[in-house]
Amino acid sequence: MAKLYFNYASMNAGKSTMLLQASYNYQERGMRTVIFTAAFDDRGGAGKVASRIGLSTDALTFDARTDLYRAIEELAGEGALACVFVDEAQFLTEAHVWQLARVADRMSIPVMAYGLRTDFQGRLFPGSMALLALADELREIRTICHCGRKATMVARYDGAGNLIREGAQIDVGGNEKYVSYCRRHWDEKFNCS
Repeated sequence: MAKLYFNYASMNAGKSTMLLQASYNYQERGMRTVIFTAAFDDRGGAGKVASRIGLSTDALTFDARTDLYRAIEELAGEGALACVFVDEAQFLTEAHVWQLARVADRMSIPVMAYGLRTDFQGRLFPGSMALLALADELREIRTICHCGRKATMVARYDGAGNLIREGAQIDVGGNEKYVSYCRRHWDEKFNCS
């Protein structure tokens, strides 16, 4: 039975690296996969999934108007799909998550989604909230805070190194903008600085 998986973590945990490795494992055995990523996230290039360690691959993109079920159904019509991968899954809509659940349930194709659980203010992203509610399996990918504890939170900084407490939930960036912390150090930074 195919399942919908949500692999979540804070920034710099290696989510994209794990996605790329998992897709490669299928492909190495002659199995076809498809990878989706958010259309507006072009840090590695438009329609690319890229990791900080230098791995990358082409990907199909999704935005709020994309019907992932129909897109995957069309791709499956071109030949068997062994697995669907979604990078930056926090940017999915609730409707997208239901579409991915239907891919697993009705097409019997496993779906592996990778993304952040919470934003820089400690709030769930809509896609992550829906995945936490609907995924068959939840897998936490761990990274560490500067103190050595598990990092579960992320803080956003401006170009001058100042902590940002308010703003749009979505502001794509990497190490130049975000730092992962354990809950204690995030709380100290966010509420006491």
